[in-house]
Amino acid sequence: MRLIDHFVVGGSGGSAARLGDVFNPSTGQVQAQVPLGDKALLDRAVATAQAAQVKWAATNPQRRARVLFKFKELIEQNMQSLAELLASEHGKVVDDAKGDIQRGLEVVEFCCAIPHMLKGEYTQGAGPGIDVYSLRAPLGVGAGITPFNFPAMIPMWMFAPAVAVGNTFILKPSERDPSVPNRLAELFLEAGAPEGVLQVVHGDKEMVDAILDHPGIAAVSFVGSSDIAHYVYSRGVAAGKRVQAMGGAKNHAIVMPDADMDQTVNEIMGAAYGSAGERCMALPVAVPVGDETADILREKLVAAIDKLKVGVSHDPEAQYGPVVTALHKQRVEDWIQTGVDEGAELVVDGRGFSLQGYEDGFFVGPSLFDHVHTEMRAYKEEIFGPVLQIVRAKTFEEAVELPSRHQYGNGVAIFTRNGHAAREFVQRVQVGMVGVNVPIPVPVAYHSFGGWKRSAFSDHNQYGMEGVRFWTKVKTVTQRWPDGGAGDSAFIIPTMG
Repeated sequence: MRLIDHFVVGGSGGSAARLGDVFNPSTGQVQAQVPLGDKALLDRAVATAQAAQVKWAATNPQRRARVLFKFKELIEQNMQSLAELLASEHGKVVDDAKGDIQRGLEVVEFCCAIPHMLKGEYTQGAGPGIDVYSLRAPLGVGAGITPFNFPAMIPMWMFAPAVAVGNTFILKPSERDPSVPNRLAELFLEAGAPEGVLQVVHGDKEMVDAILDHPGIAAVSFVGSSDIAHYVYSRGVAAGKRVQAMGGAKNHAIVMPDADMDQTVNEIMGAAYGSAGERCMALPVAVPVGDETADILREKLVAAIDKLKVGVSHDPEAQYGPVVTALHKQRVEDWIQTGVDEGAELVVDGRGFSLQGYEDGFFVGPSLFDHVHTEMRAYKEEIFGPVLQIVRAKTFEEAVELPSRHQYGNGVAIFTRNGHAAREFVQRVQVGMVGVNVPIPVPVAYHSFGGWKRSAFSDHNQYGMEGVRFWTKVKTVTQRWPDGGAGDSAFIIPTMG
């Protein structure tokens, strides 16, 4: 049985007392095991990171950027093998896995410009003979706790800006698909990063708690479900850390009567069912405005679902693959039953889907609900699977209110040809990321990613300049080179007048 070990300086230091199974979701079979680390392992990784950070922070930003440039080049050279490895453990199809890697790589590209972004502010002559300037300093050792659904993109969202500004970094990826994070760390070392700058520790809640409590870790970034995000944020802040914790989502697609319906259906299909719905920026709720719009949308969605191909992750014709584990498959199917029990109309039932030759795989067929109401638990909670719900809105006002009142506020999209309606929606909707005729409005790398309400517990978003700010602290210097003695002025607070 293949062992996916920790990527720490000096190795893991012996066999693990606890091991987790890593499945191939397409076959349902265990393909590897991963050691679930403990506090002792983390202590060693932190000590190594602290020692490496002093020299890494003293390395000028241009040289750190060169490592990132080389890292980018190595990822591009290894794109196919990385995508196949990712797909084999996650279950998403290979082309989707390439998109996962590419969106993370774009953040690496952004961070190659770190010398420019670390330039501070300078005021000459703030007072008689006094100059004031500010600079951004690294925090020390940072840590990232990442989810299973994007095992390449989200780690790069975190560690690229963290190490670019001079921190060292400890990554705790999901134990469900740990191979790609390890491979990223290997490539970063190959790119010229010193040992200890980027390390990977594997584990479960025991490791998460050790990270949150460790006094040597200055900041933690997290992406996962909202309940756990709140836990991570609360415990990390209580331990004196800077924390950004991104949670769950229930994103809505508002469909106006004037929308290009064929294009809208195509966009919603990809956003709702792509990657088996295992995206925090998926569109699991369609909100057509008016019953006529809803009836047309439903008819076209049913026809599109009938043509949807579900397959194994390496099938080039498959549009999505299995979910990540048998437990998650059962969870999604339980939510479908909850929707039925609550009175929603199950138009297409994806339960019981079986693929010939892969009967033990963790497949869930596409499901579609209509006449879903806001008081239903199946609407309120995140299902995180290939399940699309239609919530009919009578008016534009109601369509704006639905995502604005929801407990989550990650992303939302509106499909319309009316510029005034789009502008009004963008201004009024209470959601962090908005798409106008864009189904998955994940911002480009030089902006930043972050939701509102229970979708994010943090004062800073992921990546972009927000990431640079999160992983640094500001030092402001006021300097004067006096001509003579200080005299009595040494006993009063200096002013700039």
